[in-house]
Amino acid sequence: MYYIGIDLGTSAVKLILMEADGKILNSVSKEYPLYFPHPGWSEQKPGDWMVAVYEGLQELTEGFDARKVAGISFGGQMHGLVVLDENDHVIRPAILWNDGRTGEQTDYLNQVVGKEVLSEETANIAFAGFTAPKLLWMKENEPENFKRIRKIMLPKDYIAYILSGVHSTDYSDASGMLLLDVKNKKWSEKMLKICGIEESMLPKLFESYEVTGILKPEIAEKLRFTEQVKIIAGAGDNAAAAVGCGVVGDGGCNISLGTSGTVFITSKDFSVDKNNALHSFAHADGNYHLMGCMLSAASCNKWWMEEILKTEDFKAEQEEITRLGENHVFFLPYLMGERSPHNNPDARGTFIGLTMDNTREDMTQAVLEGVAFGLRDSVEVARSLGIPLNKTKICGGGAKSPLWRTIIANVMNMEVERITSEEGPGLGAAMLAAVGCGEYSSVEEAAGKIVKVLDTEKPVPELTEKYEKKYRQFKEIYPACKPVFDLIKQ
Repeated sequence: MYYIGIDLGTSAVKLILMEADGKILNSVSKEYPLYFPHPGWSEQKPGDWMVAVYEGLQELTEGFDARKVAGISFGGQMHGLVVLDENDHVIRPAILWNDGRTGEQTDYLNQVVGKEVLSEETANIAFAGFTAPKLLWMKENEPENFKRIRKIMLPKDYIAYILSGVHSTDYSDASGMLLLDVKNKKWSEKMLKICGIEESMLPKLFESYEVTGILKPEIAEKLRFTEQVKIIAGAGDNAAAAVGCGVVGDGGCNISLGTSGTVFITSKDFSVDKNNALHSFAHADGNYHLMGCMLSAASCNKWWMEEILKTEDFKAEQEEITRLGENHVFFLPYLMGERSPHNNPDARGTFIGLTMDNTREDMTQAVLEGVAFGLRDSVEVARSLGIPLNKTKICGGGAKSPLWRTIIANVMNMEVERITSEEGPGLGAAMLAAVGCGEYSSVEEAAGKIVKVLDTEKPVPELTEKYEKKYRQFKEIYPACKPVFDLIKQ
């Protein structure tokens, strides 16, 4: 049988067609627009997602026996706010995870409601990208639209609804809404009251590998699928990526170098970082995880290459970089503000340390290193909790760069394992579909049989020592710049 994973990303949807043994038969990517109606805002139209998904499903199964598709599941950009009216029509464009408009609402939640209350109710504090502050923003700035809300959904769950007619979400994705009691896996009554919404407005909760519904007959006919295709809940993109990398069970770690960057640490037990610098979320395997998230990772390199250097030859730009650990130029990778650990939507990207003898290569290297240093901030929080981190998987577009993997391994002082598949959330979603359809008894069994390590980048003591010094310098730059960010914020 075949299993489809749909990874609804920020710039494109990627679809994976997988056989039961994990072999990927086909993959398709379809882009859609991203809108910035005001500085710091970020939106998309759910209708654009659906056009891309329909086209992608048709193209994905072309040349294959579509009647062998048994299940469809999802990985998706987290935190986005999709609101539907009484007829299940989209009220306004989706407000995305990297949208920074909710500074006032985030401050209200953290300072007036209080971080202690938020942590007790949801295991997390408010970040500008989370869903609850977006609801408060709508309530205050678009009251007529807010009154029309009958269903509140996350991006991937809107796709699942269109395909199945069921309003559903999973615990991993719901964890990032600031509406879920993560420890007890139920909606928080107190948070719903704070946001002025009813539980009836929220979708039904499922484990990521559970069946939520069946593909609508009219869609099945259009796609040449059978009417027995199961829709499985799926997971937030980072949880789905972790599944696709085999990071499940207890004590695993995954670093993602996608549009955003994450450090993802799995645990059988629920736990909370007392300073809430790391997110405490449910995992797609039924357990829990801690996660540090920086808003701009591989997107920093994409911006630098395409917008500033005006090139798409990323490999050529990295070939002349050889003096690792010796760069005197630093880059703060906060192009969209920052989440972990600073929680500051007003932070901005910054080059510092430039002199007349600096080169194009120095600045490119600084961008790669700045992202690595930013991710290490989250690793250090985890280590401060007594979590031993000596090895990590790596995924995302940035993981394709051998140079960047070397930098990551030595900045973190961790072995970095690259797996045979680079499909990340899409593969994880397909694996969840296979589990949901009974092909595997658990997510851990599926990961153990499907995920294989391709190669390992090991840290070099001499280089890790150099990067240790550079990281200590990097840590001093954000506190020094923060007053300036406050001064120039729009």
